[in-house]
Amino acid sequence: MEIYSQTSGFPFTIMDVAELLRLHIRRRSPGYAYSDCPFCGDQRGKLCLNLTKDVWYSNCCGGHGGMLALYAKARRISNSEAYREICGELLTGGFAPAYETQRKEAVKKESAAQTERASAQTIHQTYSAFLSKLTLTPAHRRHLQAKRGLTDEQIQLFGFRSTPPPYLCRAITAKLIKEGCTVQGVPGFFVDNAGKWTVRYFQRTAGIILPYVGIDGLIQGLQTRLDVPIKGKDDPPDKVGMKYLWLASADKPMGVSSGSPVHFVGDPNARVVYVTEGAMKADIAHALTGRTFAATGGAGCTAHLDDLFAFLSRNGTEEIVEAQDMDKYSNQGVSTGASKVYLLARKHGMACRRLTWNPNYKGIDDWLLGLRQKEKCMKECKNVNFKERYLSGECTLDDLDDYVARWHEGQEDGVDLCEYLGFTRDEYNALLQVDLTCKFEDLMEAQRRRQRYRVYQLILSGAKTIPFAFRGIDHLHKAGYQQPPAADYQLVYDGEICCPLVQEETVVLERIFCLCNDNFPAGYAGRSLSPSDVVELYDKGGRRYFYCDTDGFAPVQFSPLLAKQVPKSGDAAGEQ
Repeated sequence: MEIYSQTSGFPFTIMDVAELLRLHIRRRSPGYAYSDCPFCGDQRGKLCLNLTKDVWYSNCCGGHGGMLALYAKARRISNSEAYREICGELLTGGFAPAYETQRKEAVKKESAAQTERASAQTIHQTYSAFLSKLTLTPAHRRHLQAKRGLTDEQIQLFGFRSTPPPYLCRAITAKLIKEGCTVQGVPGFFVDNAGKWTVRYFQRTAGIILPYVGIDGLIQGLQTRLDVPIKGKDDPPDKVGMKYLWLASADKPMGVSSGSPVHFVGDPNARVVYVTEGAMKADIAHALTGRTFAATGGAGCTAHLDDLFAFLSRNGTEEIVEAQDMDKYSNQGVSTGASKVYLLARKHGMACRRLTWNPNYKGIDDWLLGLRQKEKCMKECKNVNFKERYLSGECTLDDLDDYVARWHEGQEDGVDLCEYLGFTRDEYNALLQVDLTCKFEDLMEAQRRRQRYRVYQLILSGAKTIPFAFRGIDHLHKAGYQQPPAADYQLVYDGEICCPLVQEETVVLERIFCLCNDNFPAGYAGRSLSPSDVVELYDKGGRRYFYCDTDGFAPVQFSPLLAKQVPKSGDAAGEQ
């Protein structure tokens, strides 16, 4: 669903800007709206807003321009500052600071019309009734099933719903009130310009609703996973944009902020509790492992963990496992949030440890889903023939009897044994010793080679963050490096891989990538091979270095003499 202005390409319209500035709309006509002027204070509706072109013109003081100019002039800031502020306010559910006009006092009086947060029980009852009136679209259900690995039963249990269409928000709210629900003081509900209660959902904020449930089982907040992330105008093309948005009505008439509650799923009496980012991530990880998770609204939203940890400590929890996203090694904000989890756990007398995993997966839910997919692939790989596995070093000649035995058991009805093993007729005859001119073992060995390789990984220790850690080569270049800084790396493995004689280096690198993930070769002293790592291929022909990119490998220059040596056993960071 498109959330951008059709004419400007901005993630908002001129009416959004007018709402943020609290312009008093006097009248409307097809394609136009007329408001009081925020610049000269004229209250006759002389400021014309063109809703089609997203531009404005003041018939009283002569000003004109686009949406950014309207906001920037009213706020006395630059257009770039205006863009950032508009996006920020739309995401947090607020209004812009009051503009300097003759209506300053009226604006101040209106902005004071707020309300107190309702009780936890009231918020839960209202949200429960609200969610009961919503459904889950087929597209959202497919996403949760195919991309998130959830069953229909789990989807129902976690209470996921699709956001309502904006034109139904007022009607749904009216129905809630008629049924006896309290909406005043419930985050997201407010009184609109027509004096009617409604709930804050717009076309641009369509997505999947995620209930935030406290340890007491009460729904205390709603967050939306946006269908279309909201990006800033100056954001680089590779930046995804804002994916999650709290349901809040702060600075709306009779509105209230979300409060950024903490989500809890699992056993309140659990000895070990994992802490991660986002309710969906926690729910999925719980569904896959059965373990207990607490989730903040973001890496920096740790304030409410203090009360939760105090309760958990009294309730018998002994250990907190910090399971924030793996960009905690490259993003200072995430790193700081992870450190706060540790400090809060220790404050309340609980042990705390950091959980790390294959950094090719950002979140713990992605990693757990990846492990499930890997198990599935391993089952499928059992159908690969003997010759392919032998040339790749995945089995020995001693395993040949097992393949023959499986063929005799009738698992491959209708398939010739020679074909089943993957041999040519000459190779099969050599195996049967029909052709005595060549030895079978020599024939097989002549078709494969041993490729030596080394793996170098960034040294991640203490509070230091490296901006390109676990990121592609474009982030390396943006950080000011033309080539990987070898002095920041350490050698974690020096070994070899067996491969077919003519196998291309790109295929060899991909095989090394798979080999050095999760189930490591003997002597491997590092993390799972991931973006920002460097792989060296070496033989009599020389040395070649490759940067592990987000999509394959990129050739680079590297100075291995500057890298640290292999750490001692047990020094490698992280838990796999």
